Amino acid sequence: MGLIEIPIPSNMAEALHLDPGPQQRQQRRVLKKLLRKARFTEFGQAYHFDEILLHPQPEKIFQQRVPIFDYDTIYEQWWHRTLDGIPDVCWPGKIEYFALSSGTSGSASKYIPITSDLMRGNRIVMVKQMLTLRNYVDIPVKSIRKGWLMLGGSTDLQKGPGYYSGDLSGITAKKVPFWFSPFYKPGKKIARTKDWNTKWDEIVEQAPHWDIGFVVGVPAWIQMCMEMIIERYQLKHIHEMWPNLAFYVHGGVAFSPYKQGFEKLLGKPLTYIETYLASEGFIAYQDRQYGQGMRLNTNQHIFLEFVPFNGQNFDHEGNILNTAQTLLFDETEEGKDYAILLSTSAGAWRYLIGDTIRFTDKTRAEIAITGRTKHFLSLVGEHLSVDNMNKAIQMAGEQLNISIPEFTVAGIPHDSLFAHHWYVACDDEVDQERLRTLIDDNLRELNDDYAVERKSALKEVLLTVLPERNFMDFMESKGKLGGQHKFPRVMKGKMLEEWQLFIKTTTQ
Repeated sequence: MGLIEIPIPSNMAEALHLDPGPQQRQQRRVLKKLLRKARFTEFGQAYHFDEILLHPQPEKIFQQRVPIFDYDTIYEQWWHRTLDGIPDVCWPGKIEYFALSSGTSGSASKYIPITSDLMRGNRIVMVKQMLTLRNYVDIPVKSIRKGWLMLGGSTDLQKGPGYYSGDLSGITAKKVPFWFSPFYKPGKKIARTKDWNTKWDEIVEQAPHWDIGFVVGVPAWIQMCMEMIIERYQLKHIHEMWPNLAFYVHGGVAFSPYKQGFEKLLGKPLTYIETYLASEGFIAYQDRQYGQGMRLNTNQHIFLEFVPFNGQNFDHEGNILNTAQTLLFDETEEGKDYAILLSTSAGAWRYLIGDTIRFTDKTRAEIAITGRTKHFLSLVGEHLSVDNMNKAIQMAGEQLNISIPEFTVAGIPHDSLFAHHWYVACDDEVDQERLRTLIDDNLRELNDDYAVERKSALKEVLLTVLPERNFMDFMESKGKLGGQHKFPRVMKGKMLEEWQLFIKTTTQ
C-alpha cells in the first residue's frame, strides 16, 4: 500500500519550514525592538518599518525591502547628514559620538555612529561576559578584584561641529561607570594622552604602583607594554611586577601568531578570554574556558545576517555583489565562512562590517573570526584566508621556537606568473630560508587550493624578515599607532606601495 500524500497549504508549509530555533527567536525580538525604536526616523520611514513590523516573519520582509550597505554607501546616503547635526536620520535623536575607524585598509577615517543605546547594550554584554567567569575552573578569584589595565585610544576626543570623535576604546574609557573607576588603569589622566610614546612612558613609570589582575587590549600593544616594563625594571617576567595578573582579554586580531612571544614574558599561565567588540557593537564573547569559539550576542542590541563568502556573493576584490544571498542564523551551517551584516541600536542597517566568521558550534551559537572580506589572497585561485596565514605563522613559530608578533603578505607578479611576498617581524635569530620553507610547507598542508597552485601559476614564495619596530614605525607614520589599529595581514594597492617605499627607505 502506497503512502497517501496530504497536501499542505503553502502558508502552513512556510510556517513549518521557518519555525525558528531559540537563537533565531531571540534575533526576531531584537529586530522588532530595533524597528520599533527607529520607525519614525528618516530611514525607518523610507523603508516602511511600520509595515515590516506587522508581518509574522519581519526578518524576511526586512531582507527583501532594505538593501545591503557597506560603509561608503550608508555614509553617502545617510550617515553624512548625522555629522551635520541632523537628528533622527537612522536612529532617534542626535548622534553625539563617532568612533573613528579605518579598519586595516585604506587611510581615510570612517565615522561610525555611537549612541547611548549602543553603549548601554555593549555594557550589558560586558557584564554578561564577566558573569561567565563562574564557568571557568581553578581561576584565582582574588585577581578579579585587582586592577584592569586597558590599553586603548585617547579619551581626549576630537571636537567636531556638534559631536566628538575618537577610538571606540577611548569613548568607552571616557564613559567608564563610576563604580569601575577604582579598578581602571592607567587612569583618566594617562588615558587622555594622545601621543602613544608619551603614554608608554607614563604607563611604565606608574606600573610599580599598580596591582594588575587583568590586561585588556590588542595583542601587539599589550606585548610591547610588558616588554618595556620588563626592560625598564630588569625583570625576568611580568609576574615579578604584577603577581596577581591572571587574565588577558583580547580581541580585534587572532591571538595565535602572538602567543609564542607573549608567553615568554610570563612567569605563570594566564587565562585568555577572547572578545569580538567592533566599533559597530559588541558582537560575541568567549563564555567558557576551553571553548573553540565565541558566543554570538543574539538577544541584546544587534540583529545579524550571514552572507556565504564565496564567488557567487563576492567578486575577486572582496566586494559584495548585488545578487548576494543572505541567511538568518538558523539557515547557516558549521564549517563554512560567512561575512556578517549588522543592524544595530546606532542606526547601522544591514551593514557589511567586513569580517568573515565560521560557526564552530551552532547549538551554542559559537563562532571564530576567520578573516576579512578584502584581506585574502587569491591571485590564481589559491584562496588563501587570513585564518590560513595565522595558522601557518603560528606553526612556523612553534617549529623554530621563535616569536613572530606581526606579518603581512603581498601578491606580486613574478616573471610571467605570480608570487607571494611575506614580510615577517622577528627579533629572534632566525634562518630566513628555513622560515620561508616552513611557511610555504605549512600552507600547502592547510590549504589544498594553495598546494595545487604552488605547482602551477604561483611560482614563488619570497620572505623578508624585519625588526618588529619597523612595523610599529610604519603604523605611526600612518597615524595609526596604538589603540584598536591593527597591521593589515594583506597588502594591496596604494598601501603596498607605501609599505615597500617605507621598507626601502628604512633599510637604506
